[in-house]
Amino acid sequence: MIKSPEFWNNKGLISTLFLPLSGFWGLAGTLRNLLATQSHAEMPVICIGNLTVGGTGKTPVVAYLYDWCKQAGYSPVILSRGYGGNSTKPLWVDPQVHDSSRCGDEPLMLADGRDVIVARDRVAGASAISTRGIHDLILMDDGLQNPFLKKDLSIGVFDGAVGIGNGRLIPAGPLRSTLRRGLADIDVALINGKDETGLAPTILKNLSPVHASLRPNRAVIDELGSIPLLAFAGIGRPERFFVTVRQSGGNLVRWLAFADHHTYSQHDLLKLQEDASRLGARLITTQKDWVRLPSEWRENISFLPVTIELDNSARLTAAVTTAITAAQRSKVHG
Repeated sequence: MIKSPEFWNNKGLISTLFLPLSGFWGLAGTLRNLLATQSHAEMPVICIGNLTVGGTGKTPVVAYLYDWCKQAGYSPVILSRGYGGNSTKPLWVDPQVHDSSRCGDEPLMLADGRDVIVARDRVAGASAISTRGIHDLILMDDGLQNPFLKKDLSIGVFDGAVGIGNGRLIPAGPLRSTLRRGLADIDVALINGKDETGLAPTILKNLSPVHASLRPNRAVIDELGSIPLLAFAGIGRPERFFVTVRQSGGNLVRWLAFADHHTYSQHDLLKLQEDASRLGARLITTQKDWVRLPSEWRENISFLPVTIELDNSARLTAAVTTAITAAQRSKVHG
């Protein structure tokens, strides 16, 4: 996956030149929705996704909801497409057996203490979950634009720093579907980080957004102390990670950004190691990047876990509870 182009943040000449292609993208999406046959899972489906391409902090939200649902007495499972993995059939993720090339980096990271299944075909994935017979709730990681599996609640996650960029459709902008369609598809909006683009009072004014922020594991930074750090990341917005390390008190002396889901080659890692040695620095990366590293490299590279913290968790969990109850009632009487 390439890095998000800078012109996605403005409506300049380059973006405008891509508008005809955006029209084709929008038409393809409309036809897909019209022709799709929607399937109903045997249990409620809560979808957590993005309206835009690029990182919004969605994965920590999925982890938060799984853990909350588990504590609330449900038996959830995370259903992911498994982007970056080569599994062609539904696969139950086992961190002791699989690596990111098999199931993708985000599912592998989420599977640390959680039940996760990857399936390119979400309907087939839901069927495999039902066959297993031990779950009563599906948390679908991404898939807001997937018309094939019925969703009982859709949560749209936004990055407060970049919002929806220039508000245009791929490839002229970062939107995966038209803004009107995208907003109509979500029931709850969650803004991750400070709302720097005015999403809440304008675009999301009718959705009463939940505000959230990412909290790094301070124990990792405290343990590293004043050791110089060379940070690297291949996520949707690498800059956010670098800022997090710095604001957490890390002695950041150099940072390098890679494309989202970047597969680190031996050449990449040797170059990072050489740069770190020259600076007398320790390598540090995100947990999502760390799980993509060859196992022999992990021992010498630190990672900084993050969790999501909600300003109004009750609003989100109430929406989830209401949707689950309504879906269960519907399935009983259906």
